[in-house]
Amino acid sequence: MGKLKIALLQISPCGSIEKNLSKGIEYCRKAKETGADIALFPEMWSIGYDIYERSADVWTKEAISADSDFVTSFGKLAKELNVAIGITFLEKFENATRNSLVLFDRFGEKKFVYAKVHTCDFSAEKALTSGEEFFVCELDTISCGVVKVGAMICFDREFPESARILMLKGAEVVLAPNACPMEINRLSALRARAYENMLAIATCNYPDSVSDCNGHSTVFDGVAWLKDEVGTRDMCILEASCDEGIYTAETDIDMLREYRSGEVMGNAFRRPEKYHILTDKTVNEPFIRKENRNFGG
Repeated sequence: MGKLKIALLQISPCGSIEKNLSKGIEYCRKAKETGADIALFPEMWSIGYDIYERSADVWTKEAISADSDFVTSFGKLAKELNVAIGITFLEKFENATRNSLVLFDRFGEKKFVYAKVHTCDFSAEKALTSGEEFFVCELDTISCGVVKVGAMICFDREFPESARILMLKGAEVVLAPNACPMEINRLSALRARAYENMLAIATCNYPDSVSDCNGHSTVFDGVAWLKDEVGTRDMCILEASCDEGIYTAETDIDMLREYRSGEVMGNAFRRPEKYHILTDKTVNEPFIRKENRNFGG
């Protein structure tokens, strides 16, 4: 079996939904030329995560449904290219607005709509409604057959529960759109999520031409050591530069599965009966008041 090829579309938005659609299609076609099985966009591609300099009353009006022409165009493109596409957008959902991702498989079928669970309520995202659950699907790929794929978005990575739930639901690969500076601490969080759950995490950020972003999209493959090799190995198999471009990583799914079958992280030695405090709301008060927080997610 071959290696799963994930193309991270670390590209700059163009200032309108129509132009972002056109550029997104162009770069998906380029990703196909690299042999990609999956093409992934940065967070909220439909509006380029343009939410900080404008009033929420303005940018929330640019929300579109998961069945809009913008989103379904990528479903049609996925079928045409025979490539799975993770397209991100500002979603109009019932009477709410969400930060969402649709994963289309290579046949153009919508596998799931994931809305960011951990919205950055200390910042502009307080105007958004958070999602209610994490999703994992079986994704048929050319290179590796069926691979179990889930998703989380940006700030979700800071909560170990996000990746843990995805692992427990069977995820082997997690797609993680992003829109923030990827510095040592955020990169370390991604490394930790991959390490502790024995799964691959592919994160796609905006390049440094976008305000408050710096590229450095990454793929961590989740394999910390191999039984036939001495010492540990670097799970980071790709870290992009700050520049715009398509960055493609090849993740060895067979190696990951073999590693998971005999190693001790993930679900092997969990003690869920000891974790009741995690869902006890009486002890989950924040250390500091939300209005006093000064943090970028």
